[in-house]
Amino acid sequence: MRRSVPLALTCAQCGVQLPPAAKFCLHCGTALSAAPAASAAAPAAGEADGERRHLTVMFCDLVGSTDLSQRLDVEDLRAVVRAYQEAASGAIQRHAGHIAQYLGDGLLVYFGYPHAHEDDAERAVRAGLDILTALETLNDRLASEYGIRLAARVRYSHRPGRGRHHGRWEQERDPRSG
Repeated sequence: MRRSVPLALTCAQCGVQLPPAAKFCLHCGTALSAAPAASAAAPAAGEADGERRHLTVMFCDLVGSTDLSQRLDVEDLRAVVRAYQEAASGAIQRHAGHIAQYLGDGLLVYFGYPHAHEDDAERAVRAGLDILTALETLNDRLASEYGIRLAARVRYSHRPGRGRHHGRWEQERDPRSG
């Protein structure tokens, strides 16, 4: 006898796949309807004919954040990290990136999700450069307020949606190097 397996749910708000018994999205907290989302039952457009979605993933984090956490008190560190995240977020949004997660002092960003563009890899690189440029401006303020200067590391990975690795590169600008 064959048992039916419940379909996984997909949050209509943020698109995260969820376990079948979930009543709320584990990512954004949205209440889920009793019926599974249509996208969980039917393949996405283009998926049935083998089309692969290319996704560029960018991860950006602060260099030396552990040392920074020892130099600043908790409230000041929170203000500094928040200012960095806001500056990075603006650059990411200007280039149509999707911030998937804030991870401590890091940001995990998707280009090509939820909407694909032909130049998503280029958009990711431009966003990374804009983050580093925004950090230079932010450093002027942080130097006067806290006596610190931040450096960031930006890493990329470009892959089709089914997991083949096509390339990985990294860029970093340290304000101490001029």
